[in-house]
Amino acid sequence: MEAVADWRERLEQTVLAPVIDTSRWYYLWVAFLLAVLGWGLYAYSVQLRDGLIVTGMRDRISWGLYITTFVFFIGISHAGTLISAILRVSQAGWRTPVTRMAEFITAVSLAVGAMFVIIDLGRPDRLLNVIIYGRWQSPIVWDVVAITTYLTASLMYLFLPMIPDLALFRDRLPGKVPRWKLWIYRILSVGWVGSNAQRRSLASAIGLLMILIIPIAVSVHTVVSWIFAMTLREPWNSTIFGAFFVAGAIFSGIAVLILLMAVLRKIYHLEEYITEKHFVYLGYLLAAMAAIMIYANLSEFITVGYKLEGEGEFHFRQLFLGQFAGFYWYYFVGGLVLPIVLVLLPWTRNIRGVVVASILVAVAMWVERFFIVVAGLRVPLMPYEPASYTPTWVEWSVMSGGFALFALLITLFVKVFPIISVWEVVEDHENAEISPGPERLAPEEAAAPAGGG
Repeated sequence: MEAVADWRERLEQTVLAPVIDTSRWYYLWVAFLLAVLGWGLYAYSVQLRDGLIVTGMRDRISWGLYITTFVFFIGISHAGTLISAILRVSQAGWRTPVTRMAEFITAVSLAVGAMFVIIDLGRPDRLLNVIIYGRWQSPIVWDVVAITTYLTASLMYLFLPMIPDLALFRDRLPGKVPRWKLWIYRILSVGWVGSNAQRRSLASAIGLLMILIIPIAVSVHTVVSWIFAMTLREPWNSTIFGAFFVAGAIFSGIAVLILLMAVLRKIYHLEEYITEKHFVYLGYLLAAMAAIMIYANLSEFITVGYKLEGEGEFHFRQLFLGQFAGFYWYYFVGGLVLPIVLVLLPWTRNIRGVVVASILVAVAMWVERFFIVVAGLRVPLMPYEPASYTPTWVEWSVMSGGFALFALLITLFVKVFPIISVWEVVEDHENAEISPGPERLAPEEAAAPAGGG
């Protein structure tokens, strides 16, 4: 059996490598993202100069790509704190190599998603009016409070488990990285030496935060859904929007986490620590959430389709037979049914199959947000011709810049901070060596009776 010390040294070298070594491809990728982001900033400058008239949004369809992307990013933020916290609470040992990636997705997606609300404003200089003059009866004020609270808690939840790894970087990287990085590690490691008292305090803080973060995360996407559900629009007049949005957030969050795992695993050679088991287990969660989403869709639309009354008939027909039919049927078949099939079939229940399923889900969940926003606003409030909405180059450019910013922040993160929680992986490995589970035993040992004969 390989010595634990040798295994730990190899793990540390693997995690330290991205911070020390930088390839030419990394710089090319960063340059590409900066170019896309720069074009998005130029497009936004045009919008600031000329106003929202440069977008496809008008008085009847006043939300478009920006709010769609806002809801999407707030949704995938559940990949980190909620998924990680639930797995911590359930003491799922296999989670340790992927929690850091999940937690950082949360912080980045919340920051980028909140930015799209500001972009959607015709006068972003009036943003402070929401805080100064906002009314507590308004769901928009609830949303501001919920997202701010969630972002604060998520940053704490990202930072606390990182402290021992930052101390490792502080001790192992002098002379190998620039001084500014060492300064960051020294400040953020807060004097960590690994004493028993420090470990007990850290465990208590993480334990408390992971219990608090679950209701906070659920409340955030519930409040986001209430911005729609409490508006006088027939397609949004649903009492299950909160549960529907939370389930969709977890669903899309798992998909984005799987995609990030696959990319970082390939680029930084993490195959020994992020194995097929992690993809398959997350694939099971993906399939379970897809089944919940299918149930929610059937529960919502069968009742509407059975009655076909009022504006509900218009919305039902445009969604299933009319202008948005292509979007909806891709979402339902490609984003809900097909991922379940890919995960359940033995010959696609592997890394490639789960990644393909995740791509389908990620695209489908953005599409779902689009037809929720735009198709909902298209339903006439009075007997006039339905409005139409076509995004302009400004909207597409700004949205692309937002996705580029999301990718850029993650790209920069892996060059400064540990992408795997070293101390948690080591603890899990040591515990498994002391008390191996059935999957770690040899086949003949695993099959042997507990009594040994």
